[in-house]
Amino acid sequence: MKKIIRLVVLVATLWAALPASSQVKFGVKGGLNVTNFSLSKNLYSTDNRTGFYVGPTLKVGLPLGFGVDAAALYDQRSMEVDEVGDAVKQQQLAVPVNLRYGIGLGSLLNVFVFAGPQVGFNLNKNEAGERAAVKFKNSDFSVNVGLGLMLLKHLQLSANYNIACGKTCDVSWQDVADVVKTKGRYNAWQVGLAYYF
Repeated sequence: MKKIIRLVVLVATLWAALPASSQVKFGVKGGLNVTNFSLSKNLYSTDNRTGFYVGPTLKVGLPLGFGVDAAALYDQRSMEVDEVGDAVKQQQLAVPVNLRYGIGLGSLLNVFVFAGPQVGFNLNKNEAGERAAVKFKNSDFSVNVGLGLMLLKHLQLSANYNIACGKTCDVSWQDVADVVKTKGRYNAWQVGLAYYF
């Protein structure tokens, strides 16, 4: 709860510091995750799995082509350990805040690059399959790096890589003879579409 209060205070402070000439737009964003799950022990292999995200977004235009994007996204990711065969889903409230720099190509098109931190607040703490058990951290921190296109000042298409900073979860599963424990972490390619009103 303290982290959420700190985040709200940070957003309010940034909002108050915005220049009067800035442009604020609200919208809706959704997209696809392709998650790469890695384990600290190389005993088993994992496959890339798909998930999705959706939620409200805010875009603040600043002078000189800069801007800030923020969102509150329901984010679902999944993983599967091949040898065990269990699929596990993580559900979280993801809050990315990205600094962007765009180059306008007339009123029809704007090309931009962006980067920034993302905090995820897990909605499910534990998941268990037939042989595997996963305990997710209460929150995790990651970094986004990406690029995108803004079309007709309302429609935005973006692609980015979300890099986890630290472990995301603890994983244990029943092997033939004993229980194997390791740490896991998610990185994800994300493709998104947003519409700003």
